[in-house]
Amino acid sequence: MLPERDEGALRSFLEGCREAARAKGHFQIASISLAVKHIAPLAVLESIYEPEELHFYIERAADEEALAGAEAVVEARFDGPDRFAQVKAFSDEILENTIAVGDLSEPFTGPHFFTAFAFNDSVAEDAPFPAATVFLPRWQVSRSKGKYGAVANLRIDPDTNIDQLVMRVWGAYSKFGAFDYASDPEVPESAPEAKVVSREELASDPYGAAVISALDAIKKGTYEKIVLARGVELKADQAWQPLIALNRLRERFSGCFTFSYGGGAAGSFIGATPERLLKIRDGHLLTEAIAGSAPRGATAGEDAKFASKLLGSEKDQHEHAYVRDSIIRRLGNLGVTATAEGEPRLLQLANVQHLRTQITAEVGESVHLLDMLADMHPTPAVGGTPREAAVPQIKELEQIERGLYAGVVGWFNHLNEGEMVVGIRSALIQGDTARLYAGAGIVEGSDPEKEMRETEMKLRALLDVLAAE
Repeated sequence: MLPERDEGALRSFLEGCREAARAKGHFQIASISLAVKHIAPLAVLESIYEPEELHFYIERAADEEALAGAEAVVEARFDGPDRFAQVKAFSDEILENTIAVGDLSEPFTGPHFFTAFAFNDSVAEDAPFPAATVFLPRWQVSRSKGKYGAVANLRIDPDTNIDQLVMRVWGAYSKFGAFDYASDPEVPESAPEAKVVSREELASDPYGAAVISALDAIKKGTYEKIVLARGVELKADQAWQPLIALNRLRERFSGCFTFSYGGGAAGSFIGATPERLLKIRDGHLLTEAIAGSAPRGATAGEDAKFASKLLGSEKDQHEHAYVRDSIIRRLGNLGVTATAEGEPRLLQLANVQHLRTQITAEVGESVHLLDMLADMHPTPAVGGTPREAAVPQIKELEQIERGLYAGVVGWFNHLNEGEMVVGIRSALIQGDTARLYAGAGIVEGSDPEKEMRETEMKLRALLDVLAAE
């Protein structure tokens, strides 16, 4: 009998893991996967959500996929320029001491690591999140095109009490196998709504002044493009419920990746990003260049006018080409030959439309996802070109701490598969305080007033869900 189907087999399996821990002198991770009939990852996360525990959620409704994990069975935090390599080394050690069983042929089964990387390699000591966070969740649930799964990851030490562990895991299997949403405790939706009582810019100087300074540097040839963000701080009359905002984002922006990462004093970093940094499944890599923006119209005619102007904009096409060519070049540095679509296409979201070019490649197991991530981040879509000249100037011009904004949030597994998204159109929620971020690419021909309007348009996504009446 398989341990995910029989309580006695579960006990025997866990006892075997304990013997392995004693023999190797290292704790073991027992990863047990279970295919279930139906499960809603966000609803499950709501039911087990503990603010002090690490959690992860990502969904793109258009892909019919959602993944959630909560409670770290193992975790690590890193700082410095080798943070991607450190996360890889940490995960390799855990996987060498992991025993995975169960329904492993289903999507999102087996051990998955959830990660959040700040924009910069190093952050201040009092920053909410370190430069890199990675954890393996105790509980994981997923939905993928009509298939549903639950994973339990258990730490087995030489002295682990197997009887207690069996009771806990078997109870969780019974719950996940036939999840009864109606019988769950009250979820955050029933709490009173938080109301915004104040709003202020995080930077001391006007955003337009930063754009003007950047344009002067571009004219002097210091760099060709730089991305400058605004930060806005909202105060509410009570603590916000991050999962309420997340649910509103996923309902409104089905074409985006809605995500939440956080726990403890760090709060929750949530957002609805249109930008996938990279995805690897079955040896196929998918990434995309997204740059160039325009509003959505109130009518079909106005919408088409904005779209036509965006497609014909020399400035936006120029900005887009920077991003596309940089991604292809950096993948080439890793020995990965990538192919881009021809002309940029429109990516039309609820409140904004962009130019997008999809880029594909075959990678197999020759290059680890985290190695690609280290070379690709930050792309010119959130940093600048040349990267080495533009990125060091961002903090001085913006006068804000980006933290996870424009960083990378996502997952990877034991098969060198994973998906990483860029943390834009995002907010850091800590109690009754929310810090919202949005940026714009500055190139020759940029207009400070227009860039200000663009950032305000992008901020609206989070403003609308947090300040909803």
